[in-house]
Amino acid sequence: MNSHHDSTRLPPPLDLSRWRKLPAVLMVVGAVLSVIGAVKSPAEFGYSWLLSFMFFLSIVIGSLFLVMVHHLTDAGWSVATRRVCEHLGSLMFPWLAVLFLPVALFAKHIYSWMSIDPATNHSIAAKWPVFTMPGFYITSAIFFGLWWLLSSSLSYWSLRQDKTGEPLCTYKMRFHSGWGIVTLALTLTFSAALWMKALQYQWFSAVYGVYFFSICAWVTLATVYAITAVLQRQRILDRVLHDNQFFHLGLLFFAFTVFSAYNEFAQYFVVWNANMPEETFWYLIREHGSWWCVSMVLIFGHFFVPFFLLLSVKAKTNFKIILPVCAWAWLMHFMDLSFNILPALPQNQGGYPFQWLWLQLGCFAFMAGFLGWVFLKKFNAHAPFPQKDPRLHEAMGINVEPDECEDASLPAGGDQ
Repeated sequence: MNSHHDSTRLPPPLDLSRWRKLPAVLMVVGAVLSVIGAVKSPAEFGYSWLLSFMFFLSIVIGSLFLVMVHHLTDAGWSVATRRVCEHLGSLMFPWLAVLFLPVALFAKHIYSWMSIDPATNHSIAAKWPVFTMPGFYITSAIFFGLWWLLSSSLSYWSLRQDKTGEPLCTYKMRFHSGWGIVTLALTLTFSAALWMKALQYQWFSAVYGVYFFSICAWVTLATVYAITAVLQRQRILDRVLHDNQFFHLGLLFFAFTVFSAYNEFAQYFVVWNANMPEETFWYLIREHGSWWCVSMVLIFGHFFVPFFLLLSVKAKTNFKIILPVCAWAWLMHFMDLSFNILPALPQNQGGYPFQWLWLQLGCFAFMAGFLGWVFLKKFNAHAPFPQKDPRLHEAMGINVEPDECEDASLPAGGDQ
């Protein structure tokens, strides 16, 4: 697992010039479809936009998690992929905060509890003051404020490390990861409850935050694996990539496949076994019409398919196997979030709203194009991997004496 990827044995680089206009095309097409949907049905637009927003939020949260795990464990293998995760994590603010604005503007069409007087509903009154309009907006602003502080601090010290290489940068990133990992755990839990679970505010689940964390990490590992494979094919990261880095990414991808399936089953088992109407109604709604088929697809597609394909040791470094699984993970993640979000709208409880699929894909296309464009700008503006990370030589598989590392660095190559 320690052999280096020989660039002479790599397939020729991909010709990506024809894809340069793809982000702009996605933004234009997505914007047109989104505007038409917002005019035609504000409620369907609100749910479709929230679906895509939570999809990309989960990738950004997962990326921040991977960056902090790298610093807290002092890992060497993840140096090569750290910059990709940092750029994905830095999409949180202001970009995702801007994309949250339609959710805030259409909140009354999305969250039914906003039109209910807390004095007449015990479930809403018990969640005061968060389940009030001011509480919703203030709490959401706090989430983005904390995420901005965390992501900007990690990015700042990482880029400063490229210039100075001083040990202070490493200590600072480790310090911010220390408080950040706790903060991220709390904020992702409460944001998932406020923005997704609160769509059906009567429902209770003690493991919803853990469930959301597990799918965040799962889809992020698939995304980072795919991006890293493309960068290695383009000879951008081939100097710092080994087989073991792809193996570790694949191993974590496999681990979170099991972990996320366990969390989803644990939630279902506890709710169904307790047999309380206040809890089981959530699943009963999702047994109607085509939602039953969606649930079956998720059981087999979200767990069994990636589980058996990734079970082999060799499969974790075989691009012909794992890259299609990464693409499949995006589809399953989209379906999983749809299963959580869309049935909360009364007119969608009879089955998946295929008649509004064009609107869901339009919102998704706009965000994918917009965030993809921002990510590429960030990536091209900086070195593609940390230049003076103390673990860089370990990541490259180079054995050097400690005194030889003092001035060791690699030239920036973000524009390769």
